[in-house]
Amino acid sequence: MSDELNLTPELTLDPSATAQAPAPELTLDAGQPQSQEDQAALQASREANAVKLDESILSEAERKMVEEFSQKIDVTDSNLVLQYGAAAQKNIAAFSESALNNVRTKDLGEVGDALSSLVVELKTFGQPEKKGIAGFFQKRKNELEAMKASYSKAETNVDKIVKVLENHQITLMKDIAMFDQMYELNTKYYKELTMYIIAGKKRLEYLRAHDLAALKQKAEQTGAQEDAQAYNDFANLCSRFEKKLHDLELTRMISIQMGPQTRLLQNNDTQMLEKIQSSLVNTIPLWKSQMVLALGLEHGRQATAAQTAVTDMTNQLLQKNADMLKMGTVETAREAERSVVSIETLQHTNQQLISTLDEVMKIQSEGAQKRKEAEAELGRIEGELKQKLLQLRG
Repeated sequence: MSDELNLTPELTLDPSATAQAPAPELTLDAGQPQSQEDQAALQASREANAVKLDESILSEAERKMVEEFSQKIDVTDSNLVLQYGAAAQKNIAAFSESALNNVRTKDLGEVGDALSSLVVELKTFGQPEKKGIAGFFQKRKNELEAMKASYSKAETNVDKIVKVLENHQITLMKDIAMFDQMYELNTKYYKELTMYIIAGKKRLEYLRAHDLAALKQKAEQTGAQEDAQAYNDFANLCSRFEKKLHDLELTRMISIQMGPQTRLLQNNDTQMLEKIQSSLVNTIPLWKSQMVLALGLEHGRQATAAQTAVTDMTNQLLQKNADMLKMGTVETAREAERSVVSIETLQHTNQQLISTLDEVMKIQSEGAQKRKEAEAELGRIEGELKQKLLQLRG
């Protein structure tokens, strides 16, 4: 609370003296509307708990101030009655007007929207964009680069949201401090109204018990028309002043309600400030640390995958070379154990040679037989030829 604020109640019959009091300013709405209670069911409880507006609620110094002030009240002064307590009423009106203006102009959902955007941004990080069935089944060529790009985009959006939240954090801190100041000012206005009302009631009670009673007694004794009119005029002045006090009591009730409403607003701001603070110091750093771990794990996964590929290739080469070595060695050994000319080859060659000789002998024998038969045939042919020739000569 600022040291410049004067929170001591002041009573004056000149409303212009305190009309320039600093007008309270609020920056959020006036809180949730209070529910309507069943008046009939709570009437007895209200009467039992009703606060009596008398000097018992004042300190000794305040009682002395009220006593001295009440003696200065002149109900016959129409302007004084009209302006009685007006300064305190104006302060309450300014307080309420400031609250109403902030309800109209304040964007109450901006903080909530920023927090919701933060949740959505962190929740949807790393999820692939949906681009149809083909895109859904298409495998990323470089998952690490895709993760880095997604992180970079998310980090940029988160940083923007953080700046918005930090600005709201500063605003809320200022508002919370201002609410303390406003509560103290409202308490001062409430106390001033209370003292105005008590002083007025004290003065009204005195005037009715003394001045009004004296005028009534005088009118009854004299029976004069002017005395009766004087009594009636003064009674009307007292009644008018009583209505003024009732009007102040209504304003005082507004001030009483404004106190807890101010605290409710302050509590709402405090809760929102705590939520923003938790997001800034817990949620976002935790997300970033988890991203560092995720990127590290992805590096390790890719390194492991590369090492696995090398190992698999090495094993495949070793297995292939072993198979080839086995095949070459077996073939070489098998070839080394073979004879230059196998028995099978010699047997085949010998059989073919014997068969060839048999065939040659058979052919030669058949040839000799055919030559012998040919020789005999040639003798017959020659004989037949000679015989024919002899037949021609005869």
